[in-house]
Amino acid sequence: MADPFPMSVTAGSPRGDLGRRIAVRRKALDLSREEAAAQTGVAASYLQYLEEFPGAAPGRSVLLRLAEVLHTTVTDLAGGDSDQTPGPGRAGSAPTFAELTVQECRELLSTHGVGRVAIPTVSGPVIVPVNYSVVDGAIVYRTAPGAMPSRAAGCQVTFEIDRIDDAFSEGWSVLAIGRARTVTDVDDVRRLTEHAFSTPWAGGPREEWVRIDALSLTGRRITTRQGTFSEARGTDGPSPADPAERNMD
Repeated sequence: MADPFPMSVTAGSPRGDLGRRIAVRRKALDLSREEAAAQTGVAASYLQYLEEFPGAAPGRSVLLRLAEVLHTTVTDLAGGDSDQTPGPGRAGSAPTFAELTVQECRELLSTHGVGRVAIPTVSGPVIVPVNYSVVDGAIVYRTAPGAMPSRAAGCQVTFEIDRIDDAFSEGWSVLAIGRARTVTDVDDVRRLTEHAFSTPWAGGPREEWVRIDALSLTGRRITTRQGTFSEARGTDGPSPADPAERNMD
């Protein structure tokens, strides 16, 4: 009996780990594999094959339907823009720009991931990306002694995260301002290590913890008429911020 999922559906495999990108996008939209497959017009077993088999290379018509169902682009699914700065697209339809509440900012921060910390130096601020977590309401990250992120300790710093959806020209950003310090207490270090979201992508011995206690937390969001942000993911439509909440206790 012929294999229903041939090893080579089309000539050449897309760059950028197609299966992983499909799975991540599907889960971000809270779609089951069966739901995504039905909307795309393929069998759930075929979608499983695309997500789990590294050599899968579906035809362009399937990729186009998948991209539409997952509210993204074929280029994004195939990883063709993995080395490009996000946000090159034009402005979306009827954009709405609004402030986030402090609670919304906290919720977005708590999703963890990669953020950027601006560190003051004698020649001006230096902005570096770090893998961060939120523990007990504080922003924490690991670094190596002497590395640029470690120089945030003892300074007033700015920390920023954002999410950009190139397909719909939408996104949000959260900005925290606070004092950074090195965590030295043995019990505190142990607790942070136990609750860390992930290890630093850069690898190597990075055992120095830096903690940022936010004094101010603000955020902005841009949505468009055709946007797909949902309340379940903490990225629903704009809501006004109370200026009195700008400064955190």
